[in-house]
Amino acid sequence: MTHAVTEGSVMLPAAEAEQGAGVYNEKLGMWIFLLSEVMFFTALIGSYIILRFSNPAAWPAPGAVLNIPVTAVNTFLLICSSVTMVKAFANAQDGDQRMLRIWLVLTVLIGASFVGIQAFEYNQLIGHGFLPSSGLYGSTFYTMTGFHGFHVTMGVLCMIYVTAKAFRGRYTPDDYRGVEVIGLYWHFVDLVWIILFTIVYLI
Repeated sequence: MTHAVTEGSVMLPAAEAEQGAGVYNEKLGMWIFLLSEVMFFTALIGSYIILRFSNPAAWPAPGAVLNIPVTAVNTFLLICSSVTMVKAFANAQDGDQRMLRIWLVLTVLIGASFVGIQAFEYNQLIGHGFLPSSGLYGSTFYTMTGFHGFHVTMGVLCMIYVTAKAFRGRYTPDDYRGVEVIGLYWHFVDLVWIILFTIVYLI
């Protein structure tokens, strides 16, 4: 990268100013954060698998309680949001401000739609008496999908902030760190959801 920082009255390229791991501080910080998130979700998923296979009678057949078609559509939407995020990052690198803003707005809208559909699903399930207190199945379902939904919600809020900065022209081919960092987070939550959807809804 060619970002510049001021040291006294001397302008230094970011490549020289940020030594160490060979990446800028924000990106390194995000990777460290995501590593901690990997451990967090690994613990959740591992606990779910242990509980499920040690108590098979507590789990109904796939689709008996959960609405798989609706969640499959929601999963597709989240995958599409990863594509729009990739497009936003590519346009940030190219300096195409108009397309950068369009792709970021689409990512925000799709991410918000995912959260909205998940809230709709929760409302339907609770209305049919499926609660977090409904045994192991209910408690593990709401814990894992709820934590993931929280992560997506935080991602949408951060994406709104990045999008607002994009509309102010803050990202250029020389400095698109904000877009890249939020992109790393967004791809992570997308990947986690694909895993959760597979083990919670389909198996």
